[in-house]
Amino acid sequence: MSEPVNPSDLEHTEPTPEPRREPVFNLPPIVLAVIGICAAVFLIENYLLTPAQDNAFVSNFAFIPVLYTGQYGFDWFLFTRPFTYAFMHGGFAHIAINMAWLAAFGSPLANRLGALWFALFFAFTGLASVALFWAMHPYGEAPLVGASGAISGMMGAAARFGFRTDRSTGKAAFAGPVLPIAIVLRLRGVVIFLAVWMIINLATGLLGFAPGVDGQIAWEAHIGGFVAGFFGLRWFDRRGQSPEWEAGDHRT
Repeated sequence: MSEPVNPSDLEHTEPTPEPRREPVFNLPPIVLAVIGICAAVFLIENYLLTPAQDNAFVSNFAFIPVLYTGQYGFDWFLFTRPFTYAFMHGGFAHIAINMAWLAAFGSPLANRLGALWFALFFAFTGLASVALFWAMHPYGEAPLVGASGAISGMMGAAARFGFRTDRSTGKAAFAGPVLPIAIVLRLRGVVIFLAVWMIINLATGLLGFAPGVDGQIAWEAHIGGFVAGFFGLRWFDRRGQSPEWEAGDHRT
């Protein structure tokens, strides 16, 4: 029988034995692949395509809400835009910030889930991001680009682990079972993170300002991704459902 999880135990656990030091650039291959694709797309758009070609590229691969209202007919890119938009970015600061957060939150999640489930999680949270964005702006004509929705999903997943990581193998991975929501909301560090994250997203989105980033911040997409990652993590965490990870795990 599983034993209940005590939040105070999670916040005051004894330090683990000194692990092997993890190299700074020891990122999981799947995370490096995502960063590489984003970088390649950014370089192609900014240095190889003409302005006209880039406009066509954006029209075919960015997410444009109004195209999904049925007013402009059908094209096959309707199936791919909700996924390809995440690999496109609007400027150097945009891609640099997103890739830094991807490395920070994506690496321990990828080490936990494995490459396949991480890729599926990335696609799922990216899709949830545009779903909420479209629901709130069904007639919007401005293209939506960027991986921040999926990265917000990774932040939501990190919260469900209480930000606990295991570095004993030399590769940081989120550790322990996926915590019940009731426990997560009683962890002071997690609650502070959630509050600050929400305030920053609403402030930058509603005020339309972020240092070094041009264009409107799609806070709706961030929230859509975060909620999907926070509540949907269990569908992707195969490791957390094996017998050796069941202690203290109460399903929500």
